[in-house]
Amino acid sequence: MIKVLSTSIMLFLWSFAVLAQISKKDTLTEKKVKAVDFNVMPYLNYNRTLDFMFGAIPMMMYKVDKTDTISPKSLSGISGVYTTNKSYFIASFNKWYFKEDRWRAQFFAATGNQNAQYYVDDIDVPDFYDYDTKKTMVHFTVLRRIIKSLYGGLGYGYAHYDTKYEDNIEPSSITHTNALQLFAMYDTRDAVYYPTKGDKIKLRWLTYPKWFDNMTDANKIFSEYNTYIPFRTGTDVLAARFSGKFGLGNISFEQQVTIGGNDIRGYSEGKYRGDGLMDLQAEYRYNFHKKMGIVGFAGVATIYGSDTENFNWKMYPGAGAGFRYKAFKTEKFNVGLDAAVGKCDWGLYFRLGEAF
Repeated sequence: MIKVLSTSIMLFLWSFAVLAQISKKDTLTEKKVKAVDFNVMPYLNYNRTLDFMFGAIPMMMYKVDKTDTISPKSLSGISGVYTTNKSYFIASFNKWYFKEDRWRAQFFAATGNQNAQYYVDDIDVPDFYDYDTKKTMVHFTVLRRIIKSLYGGLGYGYAHYDTKYEDNIEPSSITHTNALQLFAMYDTRDAVYYPTKGDKIKLRWLTYPKWFDNMTDANKIFSEYNTYIPFRTGTDVLAARFSGKFGLGNISFEQQVTIGGNDIRGYSEGKYRGDGLMDLQAEYRYNFHKKMGIVGFAGVATIYGSDTENFNWKMYPGAGAGFRYKAFKTEKFNVGLDAAVGKCDWGLYFRLGEAF
Protein backbone atom coordinates (compact mmCIF):
# COMPACT_ATOMS: atom_id res chain seq x y z
CA MET A 1 0.00 0.00 0.00
CA ILE A 2 2.81 2.45 0.90
CA LYS A 3 4.53 1.87 -2.45
CA VAL A 4 1.30 2.43 -4.38
CA LEU A 5 0.46 5.50 -2.31
CA SER A 6 3.92 7.01 -2.87
CA THR A 7 3.75 6.38 -6.63
CA SER A 8 0.26 7.87 -6.87
CA ILE A 9 1.27 10.97 -4.92
CA MET A 10 4.29 11.45 -7.20
CA LEU A 11 2.06 11.16 -10.26
CA PHE A 12 -0.44 13.61 -8.80
CA LEU A 13 2.33 16.11 -7.97
CA TRP A 14 3.48 15.84 -11.58
CA SER A 15 -0.03 16.68 -12.78
CA PHE A 16 -0.08 19.54 -10.25
CA ALA A 17 3.14 20.89 -11.83
CA VAL A 18 1.54 20.73 -15.27
CA LEU A 19 -1.47 22.63 -13.96
CA ALA A 20 0.82 25.22 -12.39
CA GLN A 21 2.44 25.84 -15.78
CA ILE A 22 -0.98 26.35 -17.34
CA SER A 23 -1.94 28.76 -14.54
CA LYS A 24 1.33 30.65 -15.05
CA LYS A 25 0.40 31.26 -18.69
CA ASP A 26 -3.04 32.47 -17.60
CA THR A 27 -1.39 35.08 -15.35
CA LEU A 28 -0.17 36.95 -18.44
CA THR A 29 -3.80 37.70 -19.32
CA GLU A 30 -5.08 38.03 -15.76
CA LYS A 31 -6.42 41.54 -16.29
CA LYS A 32 -8.53 40.41 -19.23
CA VAL A 33 -11.96 39.05 -18.37
CA LYS A 34 -12.36 35.77 -20.23
CA ALA A 35 -15.68 34.79 -21.76
CA VAL A 36 -14.60 31.15 -21.35
CA ASP A 37 -12.22 29.91 -18.66
CA PHE A 38 -10.59 26.78 -20.14
CA ASN A 39 -8.30 24.23 -18.53
CA VAL A 40 -7.00 20.72 -19.23
CA MET A 41 -6.44 18.45 -16.23
CA PRO A 42 -4.28 15.34 -16.49
CA TYR A 43 -5.98 12.44 -14.70
CA LEU A 44 -3.72 10.11 -12.69
CA ASN A 45 -5.06 7.84 -10.00
CA TYR A 46 -4.98 4.36 -8.47
CA ASN A 47 -7.84 2.07 -7.48
CA ARG A 48 -7.58 -1.39 -5.89
CA THR A 49 -10.07 -2.72 -8.44
CA LEU A 50 -9.16 -0.78 -11.60
CA ASP A 51 -5.42 -0.42 -10.80
CA PHE A 52 -3.62 2.65 -12.22
CA MET A 53 -5.74 5.10 -14.20
CA PHE A 54 -4.49 7.59 -16.80
CA GLY A 55 -6.36 10.18 -18.79
CA ALA A 56 -7.15 13.81 -19.52
CA ILE A 57 -10.07 16.08 -18.68
CA PRO A 58 -10.48 19.25 -20.76
CA MET A 59 -13.15 21.46 -19.19
CA MET A 60 -14.40 25.02 -19.28
CA MET A 61 -16.49 27.48 -17.27
CA TYR A 62 -18.62 30.11 -18.95
CA LYS A 63 -21.81 32.17 -18.75
CA VAL A 64 -24.72 30.95 -20.85
CA ASP A 65 -25.83 34.61 -20.99
CA LYS A 66 -23.05 37.18 -20.55
CA THR A 67 -25.54 39.75 -19.26
CA ASP A 68 -26.76 37.41 -16.49
CA THR A 69 -24.98 38.48 -13.29
CA ILE A 70 -26.98 36.21 -10.96
CA SER A 71 -26.57 32.70 -12.39
CA PRO A 72 -23.44 30.76 -11.42
CA LYS A 73 -21.04 29.92 -14.23
CA SER A 74 -21.85 26.82 -16.23
CA LEU A 75 -19.40 23.91 -16.48
CA SER A 76 -18.76 21.58 -19.43
CA GLY A 77 -16.08 18.98 -19.96
CA ILE A 78 -14.98 15.71 -21.49
CA SER A 79 -13.03 12.97 -19.74
CA GLY A 80 -11.13 10.04 -21.18
CA VAL A 81 -9.60 7.45 -18.84
CA TYR A 82 -7.74 4.17 -19.41
CA THR A 83 -6.71 1.79 -16.64
CA THR A 84 -3.98 -0.83 -16.39
CA ASN A 85 -6.59 -3.58 -15.88
CA LYS A 86 -7.80 -2.71 -19.42
CA SER A 87 -10.89 -0.74 -18.46
CA TYR A 88 -11.71 2.51 -20.23
CA PHE A 89 -14.24 5.32 -19.89
CA ILE A 90 -15.19 8.26 -22.09
CA ALA A 91 -17.68 10.79 -20.71
CA SER A 92 -19.18 14.20 -21.31
CA PHE A 93 -20.44 16.21 -18.33
CA ASN A 94 -22.36 19.50 -18.31
CA LYS A 95 -23.98 21.73 -15.70
CA TRP A 96 -25.90 24.74 -16.98
CA TYR A 97 -27.27 27.70 -14.98
CA PHE A 98 -29.33 30.33 -16.77
CA LYS A 99 -32.23 32.84 -16.62
CA GLU A 100 -30.87 34.40 -13.39
CA ASP A 101 -30.58 30.93 -11.83
CA ARG A 102 -34.27 30.23 -12.29
CA TRP A 103 -33.33 27.24 -14.46
CA ARG A 104 -30.69 24.58 -13.93
CA ALA A 105 -29.92 21.66 -16.23
CA GLN A 106 -27.46 18.77 -16.34
CA PHE A 107 -26.44 16.40 -19.11
CA PHE A 108 -24.13 13.41 -18.68
CA ALA A 109 -23.20 10.72 -21.21
CA ALA A 110 -20.62 7.97 -20.86
CA THR A 111 -19.51 4.76 -22.47
CA GLY A 112 -16.82 2.30 -21.53
CA ASN A 113 -15.73 -1.12 -20.40
CA GLN A 114 -15.35 -1.81 -16.68
CA ASN A 115 -13.32 -4.79 -15.46
CA ALA A 116 -14.19 -5.01 -11.77
CA GLN A 117 -14.84 -7.51 -9.00
CA TYR A 118 -17.48 -8.40 -6.44
CA TYR A 119 -17.60 -10.66 -3.40
CA VAL A 120 -19.45 -13.99 -3.49
CA ASP A 121 -19.97 -16.07 -0.33
CA ASP A 122 -22.79 -18.50 -1.21
CA ILE A 123 -20.43 -20.96 -2.92
CA ASP A 124 -17.86 -23.54 -1.81
CA VAL A 125 -14.98 -21.03 -1.96
CA PRO A 126 -16.13 -17.53 -0.88
CA ASP A 127 -13.92 -14.99 -2.65
CA PHE A 128 -13.77 -12.03 -5.02
CA TYR A 129 -14.80 -12.84 -8.58
CA ASP A 130 -14.15 -10.66 -11.61
CA TYR A 131 -16.82 -9.37 -13.91
CA ASP A 132 -16.70 -7.35 -17.11
CA THR A 133 -19.39 -4.80 -17.99
CA LYS A 134 -19.64 -2.87 -21.23
CA LYS A 135 -21.87 0.06 -20.39
CA THR A 136 -23.43 3.12 -21.99
CA MET A 137 -25.29 5.74 -19.93
CA VAL A 138 -27.16 8.96 -20.71
CA HIS A 139 -28.77 11.22 -18.09
CA PHE A 140 -30.54 14.55 -18.50
CA THR A 141 -32.31 16.68 -15.86
CA VAL A 142 -33.99 20.09 -15.81
CA LEU A 143 -34.80 22.02 -12.62
CA ARG A 144 -36.99 25.14 -12.27
CA ARG A 145 -37.02 27.46 -9.26
CA ILE A 146 -40.51 27.35 -7.73
CA ILE A 147 -40.01 29.82 -4.90
CA LYS A 148 -36.87 31.25 -3.32
CA SER A 149 -34.27 28.45 -2.82
CA LEU A 150 -36.75 25.69 -3.75
CA TYR A 151 -36.38 23.88 -7.09
CA GLY A 152 -38.38 21.13 -8.73
CA GLY A 153 -37.73 19.21 -11.91
CA LEU A 154 -37.81 16.15 -14.13
CA GLY A 155 -35.21 13.92 -15.68
CA TYR A 156 -34.57 10.88 -17.83
CA GLY A 157 -31.86 8.24 -17.62
CA TYR A 158 -30.91 5.45 -20.00
CA ALA A 159 -28.39 2.69 -19.35
CA HIS A 160 -27.28 -0.38 -21.31
CA TYR A 161 -25.19 -3.14 -19.71
CA ASP A 162 -23.48 -6.20 -21.18
CA THR A 163 -22.05 -8.16 -18.23
CA LYS A 164 -19.96 -11.34 -18.15
CA TYR A 165 -18.80 -13.05 -14.95
CA GLU A 166 -15.59 -14.97 -14.19
CA ASP A 167 -15.95 -18.77 -14.27
CA ASN A 168 -19.64 -18.29 -15.13
CA ILE A 169 -20.32 -17.69 -11.44
CA GLU A 170 -23.45 -15.93 -12.70
CA PRO A 171 -25.05 -16.18 -16.15
CA SER A 172 -24.00 -13.49 -18.64
CA SER A 173 -26.63 -10.80 -19.12
CA ILE A 174 -27.53 -7.96 -21.44
CA THR A 175 -29.90 -5.45 -19.89
CA HIS A 176 -31.06 -1.91 -20.43
CA THR A 177 -33.02 0.46 -18.24
CA ASN A 178 -35.12 3.56 -18.84
CA ALA A 179 -35.67 5.74 -15.78
CA LEU A 180 -38.06 8.60 -15.23
CA GLN A 181 -36.82 10.96 -12.54
CA LEU A 182 -38.56 13.44 -10.26
CA PHE A 183 -36.47 16.01 -8.35
CA ALA A 184 -36.97 18.37 -5.42
CA MET A 185 -34.12 20.50 -4.07
CA TYR A 186 -33.82 23.19 -1.42
CA ASP A 187 -30.59 25.16 -1.89
CA THR A 188 -29.41 28.07 0.29
CA ARG A 189 -25.67 27.66 -0.42
CA ASP A 190 -23.69 30.81 -1.16
CA ALA A 191 -21.93 29.06 -4.09
CA VAL A 192 -22.60 25.88 -6.08
CA TYR A 193 -18.97 24.78 -6.60
CA TYR A 194 -17.42 25.71 -3.24
CA PRO A 195 -20.04 26.68 -0.64
CA THR A 196 -18.90 28.22 2.64
CA LYS A 197 -22.34 28.45 4.26
CA GLY A 198 -25.91 27.32 3.75
CA ASP A 199 -27.69 24.02 3.15
CA LYS A 200 -28.56 21.73 0.27
CA ILE A 201 -31.43 19.25 0.64
CA LYS A 202 -32.12 17.04 -2.35
CA LEU A 203 -34.65 14.29 -2.98
CA ARG A 204 -34.64 12.26 -6.21
CA TRP A 205 -37.06 9.49 -7.18
CA LEU A 206 -36.21 7.19 -10.10
CA THR A 207 -38.82 4.79 -11.40
CA TYR A 208 -38.24 1.94 -13.87
CA PRO A 209 -41.74 0.83 -14.94
CA LYS A 210 -42.21 -2.17 -17.22
CA TRP A 211 -44.39 -0.11 -19.58
CA PHE A 212 -41.33 2.10 -20.23
CA ASP A 213 -39.37 -0.76 -21.84
CA ASN A 214 -37.89 -2.16 -18.62
CA MET A 215 -37.65 -5.88 -17.91
CA THR A 216 -38.95 -5.52 -14.34
CA ASP A 217 -40.51 -2.82 -12.15
CA ALA A 218 -38.09 -1.10 -9.79
CA ASN A 219 -37.70 2.18 -7.93
CA LYS A 220 -34.78 4.02 -6.38
CA ILE A 221 -34.91 6.95 -3.97
CA PHE A 222 -31.83 9.14 -3.44
CA SER A 223 -31.80 11.63 -0.57
CA GLU A 224 -29.11 13.94 0.76
CA TYR A 225 -28.68 16.71 3.25
CA ASN A 226 -25.49 18.80 3.12
CA THR A 227 -24.70 21.69 5.45
CA TYR A 228 -21.77 24.11 5.42
CA ILE A 229 -20.43 26.11 8.37
CA PRO A 230 -17.75 28.82 7.86
CA PHE A 231 -14.64 29.03 10.08
CA ARG A 232 -11.75 31.50 10.28
CA THR A 233 -13.96 34.35 8.93
CA GLY A 234 -15.10 32.23 6.01
CA THR A 235 -11.63 31.05 4.92
CA ASP A 236 -12.28 27.47 6.06
CA VAL A 237 -15.40 25.33 5.94
CA LEU A 238 -16.82 22.50 8.02
CA ALA A 239 -19.09 20.44 5.76
CA ALA A 240 -21.40 17.65 6.96
CA ARG A 241 -23.56 15.24 4.98
CA PHE A 242 -26.24 12.58 5.28
CA SER A 243 -26.94 10.47 2.21
CA GLY A 244 -29.45 7.72 1.65
CA LYS A 245 -29.81 5.54 -1.46
CA PHE A 246 -32.80 3.21 -1.30
CA GLY A 247 -33.54 0.49 -3.85
CA LEU A 248 -37.11 -0.84 -3.96
CA GLY A 249 -38.42 -3.71 -6.06
CA ASN A 250 -36.38 -5.84 -8.47
CA ILE A 251 -32.98 -4.13 -8.30
CA SER A 252 -30.55 -5.62 -10.83
CA PHE A 253 -26.87 -6.28 -10.15
CA GLU A 254 -25.83 -3.19 -12.14
CA GLN A 255 -28.36 -1.00 -10.28
CA GLN A 256 -27.01 -1.90 -6.86
CA VAL A 257 -24.90 0.54 -4.83
CA THR A 258 -21.45 -0.06 -3.37
CA ILE A 259 -19.79 1.57 -0.37
CA GLY A 260 -16.99 3.74 -1.73
CA GLY A 261 -16.45 6.94 -3.67
CA ASN A 262 -18.16 9.92 -2.09
CA ASP A 263 -20.12 7.67 0.30
CA ILE A 264 -17.88 6.53 2.10
CA ARG A 265 -14.24 7.08 0.98
CA GLY A 266 -11.87 4.30 2.06
CA TYR A 267 -13.50 1.41 0.16
CA SER A 268 -12.33 0.49 -3.35
CA GLU A 269 -12.55 -3.33 -3.51
CA GLY A 270 -16.29 -3.29 -4.27
CA LYS A 271 -16.91 -5.82 -1.51
CA TYR A 272 -19.84 -4.20 0.30
CA ARG A 273 -22.65 -4.09 -2.24
CA GLY A 274 -26.41 -4.01 -1.81
CA ASP A 275 -29.80 -2.58 -2.79
CA GLY A 276 -29.47 0.43 -0.48
CA LEU A 277 -26.95 2.50 1.47
CA MET A 278 -26.98 5.18 4.18
CA ASP A 279 -24.07 7.22 5.45
CA LEU A 280 -23.05 10.13 7.67
CA GLN A 281 -19.80 12.07 7.22
CA ALA A 282 -18.06 15.35 7.95
CA GLU A 283 -15.13 17.14 6.31
CA TYR A 284 -13.01 20.11 7.40
CA ARG A 285 -11.60 22.19 4.51
CA TYR A 286 -8.51 24.15 5.56
CA ASN A 287 -7.31 26.74 3.02
CA PHE A 288 -3.71 27.73 3.82
CA HIS A 289 -3.24 29.56 0.49
CA LYS A 290 -5.59 31.32 -1.93
CA LYS A 291 -5.08 28.49 -4.44
CA MET A 292 -4.33 25.52 -2.17
CA GLY A 293 -5.81 23.69 0.79
CA ILE A 294 -6.07 20.40 2.64
CA VAL A 295 -9.08 18.48 3.91
CA GLY A 296 -9.67 15.93 6.66
CA PHE A 297 -12.78 13.75 6.71
CA ALA A 298 -14.46 10.85 8.52
CA GLY A 299 -17.76 9.05 8.29
CA VAL A 300 -19.67 5.80 8.62
CA ALA A 301 -21.98 3.88 6.26
CA THR A 302 -24.29 0.88 6.30
CA ILE A 303 -25.98 -1.18 3.55
CA TYR A 304 -28.97 -3.46 3.13
CA GLY A 305 -30.09 -5.91 0.45
CA SER A 306 -26.63 -7.48 0.08
CA ASP A 307 -26.39 -11.01 -1.31
CA THR A 308 -24.06 -11.63 1.63
CA GLU A 309 -26.46 -11.49 4.57
CA ASN A 310 -23.66 -10.89 7.06
CA PHE A 311 -22.87 -7.54 5.43
CA ASN A 312 -26.32 -6.05 6.03
CA TRP A 313 -26.81 -3.29 8.61
CA LYS A 314 -23.20 -3.39 9.85
CA MET A 315 -21.20 -0.20 10.44
CA TYR A 316 -18.47 0.60 7.89
CA PRO A 317 -16.29 3.53 8.98
CA GLY A 318 -13.92 5.49 6.76
CA ALA A 319 -11.50 8.38 7.32
CA GLY A 320 -8.75 10.19 5.45
CA ALA A 321 -7.21 13.42 4.20
CA GLY A 322 -6.60 15.15 0.90
CA PHE A 323 -5.00 18.02 -1.01
CA ARG A 324 -6.86 20.67 -3.05
CA TYR A 325 -5.81 23.08 -5.80
CA LYS A 326 -7.91 25.82 -7.42
CA ALA A 327 -8.33 24.85 -11.09
CA PHE A 328 -9.85 28.07 -12.46
CA LYS A 329 -8.81 31.66 -11.90
CA THR A 330 -12.29 33.17 -11.94
CA GLU A 331 -14.16 30.57 -9.87
CA LYS A 332 -13.48 28.63 -6.68
CA PHE A 333 -13.47 25.14 -8.19
CA ASN A 334 -10.95 22.69 -6.78
CA VAL A 335 -9.24 19.58 -8.05
CA GLY A 336 -7.36 17.29 -5.71
CA LEU A 337 -6.37 13.89 -4.39
CA ASP A 338 -7.79 12.08 -1.33
CA ALA A 339 -6.40 9.07 0.52
CA ALA A 340 -8.68 7.16 2.88
CA VAL A 341 -8.85 3.94 4.89
CA GLY A 342 -11.90 1.84 5.68
CA LYS A 343 -12.67 -1.53 7.23
CA CYS A 344 -9.94 -3.83 5.83
CA ASP A 345 -9.78 -1.61 2.75
CA TRP A 346 -8.39 1.71 1.47
CA GLY A 347 -8.64 3.97 -1.56
CA LEU A 348 -7.19 6.89 -3.49
CA TYR A 349 -9.50 9.40 -5.14
CA PHE A 350 -8.74 12.02 -7.77
CA ARG A 351 -11.25 14.83 -7.30
CA LEU A 352 -12.98 17.24 -9.67
CA GLY A 353 -14.75 19.54 -7.25
CA GLU A 354 -15.49 18.66 -3.65
CA ALA A 355 -16.84 15.32 -2.43
CA PHE A 356 -20.11 17.06 -1.47
